This record gives sequence, C-alpha cells and structure tokens, in this order.
Amino acid sequence: MNLIDSIIALTYLLAASLFIYGIREMSSPATARRGNLLAAVGMFLAIAATLIDRQIVSYSWIMVGIVIGSLIGAVTAYKVKMTAMPQMVGAFNGFGGGASALVAIAEFLRLIGETDSLMRFDTSVTIMLSIIIGAVTFSGSFIAYGKLEGILSGAPMTFPGQKVINALVLISLVILSIYLVAVDHNMSLFYLLVGLSFLYGIMFVIPIGGADMPVVISLLNSFSGMAACTAGFVVENNILIIAGSLVGSAGLILTQIMCKAMNRSLANVLFSAFGTGDAGAGSIRSSGDKAVRSVDAEEAAMIMGYAQSAVIVPGYGMAAAQAQHAVRELTELLESRGVDVKFAIHPVAGRMPGHMNVLLAEAQLPYTLLHDMDDINVEFPHTDVALVIGANDVINPAARTDKSSPIYGMPILDVDKAKNIIIIKRSMNTGFAGIENELFYNPKTMMYFGGAREKVQELVSEVKKL
Repeated sequence: MNLIDSIIALTYLLAASLFIYGIREMSSPATARRGNLLAAVGMFLAIAATLIDRQIVSYSWIMVGIVIGSLIGAVTAYKVKMTAMPQMVGAFNGFGGGASALVAIAEFLRLIGETDSLMRFDTSVTIMLSIIIGAVTFSGSFIAYGKLEGILSGAPMTFPGQKVINALVLISLVILSIYLVAVDHNMSLFYLLVGLSFLYGIMFVIPIGGADMPVVISLLNSFSGMAACTAGFVVENNILIIAGSLVGSAGLILTQIMCKAMNRSLANVLFSAFGTGDAGAGSIRSSGDKAVRSVDAEEAAMIMGYAQSAVIVPGYGMAAAQAQHAVRELTELLESRGVDVKFAIHPVAGRMPGHMNVLLAEAQLPYTLLHDMDDINVEFPHTDVALVIGANDVINPAARTDKSSPIYGMPILDVDKAKNIIIIKRSMNTGFAGIENELFYNPKTMMYFGGAREKVQELVSEVKKL
C-alpha cells in the first residue's frame, strides 16, 4: 500500500468513526445538532479522501456536479418549510437510491464493454441488487413524496389483482437477475430489469395509506442506505459500504420502532391498505346521541391560564397550520403565570419520525419540555389540562377499549386521563385511520373548533387579558 492509499484508508476510518458517533449523538434532541455536524464533517472527509484517489478520471465533471448539487441543496434547505420536511426527506431518499442505481447501471455497461465473457459472480450480484434496490427506492420515494405533498391522494390506491401483479413483477426481477448474472448479459433483458425495478417501486408504495407514511419514510430511508452499500461493493469503495450499512440498519431499526408504536407488523403496514388518507368532508361519521361540548377562546384561556399543570399534544394539524411559533408563545406565557407546561410526543405523530420534535425545535422550544409517550403517560392523571392541537388517532381511547377497532392495541397518549381536555380541530372529521374518536365525546373534553394557528393565537390574546 502506497502513501496515498494509506492516507485514504485512515481518512475513511476517521470518517466512519464520525458517522457512528454522530448517529449516537442524534439519539437525543439536546445533542442532535452536534451529531449532525459531526456526521457532516465525516462526509466531507470521506468525499475529500475519495477525490485524491488515483482512480479519479476527470475532476472537472466532478466539480461541476459538486457545485450544482451544493447550490440546489442549499437553496432547497433554505426555502423548504418545516412542515414540508417529510417531503424533503422522501425526496432525499429517492435521489440517494437513484444515484446508487445509476452507479450500478454505469458500472454494468462499462464492464460488459471491456469483456465478452460473464463478469465476476460477486460483481454481477451486487450490481443487480444495487439497481433493483436503488430504482425501487427512487420511484417509491417520489410516490411517497406525492402523497405527502397532496399531489396524489393519501388514501391507499388499490385495484383487483394488485397483490398478484406485484408478486409477478418481483418474481420477474429475481428471474431476470439470475439470468443476467449466470447465463447472458442480454441488453434488452437488462433494460427490462431496470424498467421493472422502477415500476415495482411505484406499485410497492401506492397501496399504502397516508397514515402509514412515517413507516414508509423510515423503510425507504433504509432502502437508500442498502442501495448505497451495494453500490459501494460495486465500485469497491469502503466508506460507501460503511455509510450505506449505517443508514440501512438505522432505517430498519427506526421502521421497527414505528411499527411497534402502532402495534402493527411491517407486513400489515405494507399490504393491508390501512387508513383513508386525509379525511374530507364526506368522512364525518354520525355521532348518534353523543354530546359534544365546545368552548370559546375566553373559557379555554381561563382553564389554561389558571391551571397548575398543562400537557400540550401536537399533531399533524399543528404542522399543517404552521402553528409551532404560536404554540411557543403560548408556552412562554403560561410558564410566566406559573403553569408547569410539558409536551407529549407520540412516535408516529406527523408525517415522518421525529416530525413534531423538529417543528418544536425550529420554534426554539426547549428540548427539556419535550417528553416521549412512555415518559409522559404517567403524568396525565395528575395534569390539570391537556391541550391537543391537531392530533387524532394517537389519542383515541378505542385503541385500548374497542377490540373491533382497526387501531386496537396501538399505544396511545393517555390524554383521556387528564382532568380537563381541550382539543383544537377544524371539525369532527375522522383521522387517517378513518374511525371516530371516542375522546371527542368524553365529558371532560371541550372541542375548540378552528385552524390550529388561529386558535392558538386567540388563546394567547385571551391569556394575556387574565
């Protein structure tokens, strides 16, 4: 090994260490920014080391790509709204998978141009895996992006025989891969493999409902890591293998956490066509003789302002209304009156893992106020008032009591155990699961109807008058 190879190897080792330590730091909101910075430094070192590799052919095209990519990334990061973070993460997953697929396609075309015989078995296998996983990640991620952005319906898109067709496409990919690896590098079949891989990504995601997008985002994130890992084997780059493995394993662990938080298996999430997407006006279910109490801003402010303790439960409604800054103002105002304010964060609240944490951190709310479900649930029986802002299924007591409910067994926030409950919601519409929420009819519950930001701002104004 010459000096340059030694420098590259040591730099890769340092970069890998920074990746691992950065991910460890990201496990806590208090250290997440430092972890992100350390991981970014590690990636910078990895790129720098790769650029001094003797195998680099043309620096000019690489620099053009770096400049264009950096400009697009910087502008996107600056302009994207915090409420659109799930869409951006979905797009990043897609581009990562697409890049891995393109690398594998280019390597396949290069290798078959250099030899008339079959390429090495291990090289062929990793190329096929990288193309399939990368292409599925690319097309699947942009279907998820379309569902999150509202370009496509959030409801599951199903049709007769869909599962059979999906199975046939998957079997075809396996057969084509085996043929291309072991029999013949037929270009027509190779392009068919690429096309079917992109098609399978679309078919894979369209039957999944909007309620399951946090799991889909986590799973596709894992896919993008696995695609990068296999691409690393294709081009024999150690740091790409390590980085891809870390992302892939972290994504799988997060997917498992999300499934556990919904008390559902991954197979159920992927194949059950659960949920209805965003509920529209036609999804209101009859409440029969159930009574619903409503409250105005003045009464809600009195309950909040004179409470000793309050737990705020944010949901996607808060994100969609961009109410996080108004929520921070309300929190500071209540704390100035001596109210002990805490936030209850459900693992699947929002459209991606950690969505609520990101929004509240962006509003400069202290990390110490944010509490996970397991930690905060013991607090609800001693809480004077719980303020729910745009959450629905994650607070539905049917998950504990109704065995016929599709969400039965899903761990929820025990909001119904608080002494008083105020729910900010535009209407009595159902949530993603498409079922009625029993909590709305609880005698302790007061519905505060309207948009999240507008209603929280009204609360702020009324609390100031107390």
